[in-house]
Amino acid sequence: MGGNKQIEEGQDFTPRFDDRGLITAISQDAETGQVLMVAYMNAEALRLTLETGRAVFFSRSRNKLWKKGEQSGHVQKVEQVLVDCDQDCLLLKVRVDQGQCHVGYQSCFYRAVRPGTTDQLEVLAEKVYDPRQAYGKGS
Repeated sequence: MGGNKQIEEGQDFTPRFDDRGLITAISQDAETGQVLMVAYMNAEALRLTLETGRAVFFSRSRNKLWKKGEQSGHVQKVEQVLVDCDQDCLLLKVRVDQGQCHVGYQSCFYRAVRPGTTDQLEVLAEKVYDPRQAYGKGS
């Protein structure tokens, strides 16, 4: 096994960031249990999330902090932050008021690999909002 007993079973929160200074963060609807999205946090995003109770992530594509909902208004109110046994992944139990995926779905996990195929997807959900309106690109 060879694990670090203090990290795995201790009471101290010591998140293990990767070599880029990031930790995986999964957002899950606190009411339904639906996985909404997977993102990353750096130390500042995690600190702000814990201090404000609103999810803050680190955008790898924009290389900056990303306050969930700052453009769309679709914020995540954090009820609980769980940490896995290795302290290298977080699970945020959140309350949401509207869709969380930037393309209009409640969850970023709205497609599945079509059974019997290796390269085809099927859509499992319907859009819950118009992303053009939420992000100011619509008419």
